[in-house]
Amino acid sequence: MERHKSYNPFIVQLLREGLVESVHQAHVAVVDYRGRLLFAAGDPGLPVFSRSALKPFQALAVLRSGVQLPEVDMAILCSSHGGEISQCRQVFRLLWQAGLETDYLTCPTPSGAVSPLAHNCSGKHAGMLLACRTRGWSLKEYTSPRHPFQQFTGEMLGELLGLPVAELIIARDDCGAPTYQMALSQLARLYALLSSGSCPQMEALARAMVAYPDRVAGKGRFDTLLMQAAPHLVSKGGAEGVLCIAHLGEGMGMAVKIRDGAERAKYPVVLHLLNQLGWLDPEITQTLMDRFAAIDSVKRLEVAGEMDLI
Repeated sequence: MERHKSYNPFIVQLLREGLVESVHQAHVAVVDYRGRLLFAAGDPGLPVFSRSALKPFQALAVLRSGVQLPEVDMAILCSSHGGEISQCRQVFRLLWQAGLETDYLTCPTPSGAVSPLAHNCSGKHAGMLLACRTRGWSLKEYTSPRHPFQQFTGEMLGELLGLPVAELIIARDDCGAPTYQMALSQLARLYALLSSGSCPQMEALARAMVAYPDRVAGKGRFDTLLMQAAPHLVSKGGAEGVLCIAHLGEGMGMAVKIRDGAERAKYPVVLHLLNQLGWLDPEITQTLMDRFAAIDSVKRLEVAGEMDLI
């Protein structure tokens, strides 16, 4: 696990009619594709689970397994979708074209839904099944860390991060698939690589996400709205206060972790950071702040802090 000097974290306050009610801390790492830490707040070496922010790289393993897909399908592989009908149909079509039944999906069926297709990770799981079908690997227990696809994915991540695969820490995500714990700066480096243009398959995935942002998240959701407004940025959130940004063509990536896992805090922090870095037009920043920092007529999230230039 990479270790770095610690800096002052960002502070996110929940204000109720201007009075502080709750406080969150945000840790940030901005890294280039070579792994050099450029800016930081809090602890850039903080161990974090990548959660759904890992999905573009799990999708990369699918492509490296030999699966060929159009952009719209690449986007759904990277998605944490909202179970919209069009999203579920797209995942179903992916499986159907490969001769796979929905029953092969091992992600849970969400409460109130009738099929695992509605699970926010169904696109990721479908991609794993496509890779297994393409390579002749077993379609059973495809989420086990011992399965050939998951071992293939781990080896690929180790290669990208320049570390032995044995150093990767694996745990089971809520959908049953593996997630990886890594330093916040390492997660940022993955997104810097995604933005660098150095790998055609990563470049294709990044292009797919910004071309079909409605597939990556969904109507009214942060990742979708940010990429619609700023297609030079790839945005991908994960549970427990994780959100990552890739600045396309610049070879830079950002990873944010809200220390207490509060989802509400990560959106204004990211917007605050994008404004500080000059990665986002101020008018777009303000429009999105009005949507994601203003909770209701009496409550608002406010961010304080500056990143340290390393």
